[in-house]
Amino acid sequence: MADFDRDYFIAVFRRMAETAETNRDEWTRLDGDIGDGDHGINMSIGFREVVKQLDAIPDDTDIAGTFKLVGMTLLRKVGGASGPLYGSFFMKAGAEVADQTEVSFDDLRRMLRAGVDSIQARGKAQLGDKTMLDSYLPGLDVLEAADAADPGAALTEFVARMKQGSDDTIPLVAKKGRAMRLGERSVGHRDPGSQSSWQLMNCFVEELAR
Repeated sequence: MADFDRDYFIAVFRRMAETAETNRDEWTRLDGDIGDGDHGINMSIGFREVVKQLDAIPDDTDIAGTFKLVGMTLLRKVGGASGPLYGSFFMKAGAEVADQTEVSFDDLRRMLRAGVDSIQARGKAQLGDKTMLDSYLPGLDVLEAADAADPGAALTEFVARMKQGSDDTIPLVAKKGRAMRLGERSVGHRDPGSQSSWQLMNCFVEELAR
C-alpha cells in the first residue's frame, strides 16, 4: 500500500503556507543582508495564492495535478529568482507521478530528486555556490541512502542535513544570484533560499508526524 495520498500533500502545502507567513520577516531579513530583501515577502504572497487555489481545487485532481497547480501558482506570483526555482521544483516533482492518487516513499524520494534537478538545471548552480542547493543536495544524499521502512525517520534526517547545509552557507562566498556581486562581503551571511528550503521541506515531516 502506498504511503502518501493527495490529501497528505494538500495538508503539506497548507503547512508550507503557514511556514512562509511565520518566517516571512526572517527570510526577508536574511535576503536584505545579501540580496534584494524581498524573499520572505515574495514567498508569503505566493503561498497565500497557493492556499486560495487549494481551497478551490477540483476533487478529481491527482497528485501530479496538485503539484502542478502549486508550482504554476508560485511561478506566477513569487517575484525574483525564487518563483521560477520553486515553481519548477514542484512542477517537476509532480510530473514524476502522473495519474497516481497515492505514492510510495520511494516515489516521494524520486519526486524530490526531480525537483532539485530542475532547480540545478534552471539556476546553473553547484554545491558550494551559496544557494538553496547547499541545503538540498546534501539532504537528498541522506534521503536516498535512508531506510525506506521508516519514512518518518528518513525525512527527519533529510531535513536535519538540509538545515546543516544552510548553516554551511554562512562562511561561503556567493557565486550565484544578486549576492555574487558582493564577493567576499557575502561571507558571514546565510543564504536565504537555503533557509526557506529546509523549513518548507520540514512540513513533510510535521504533517507525517501528525
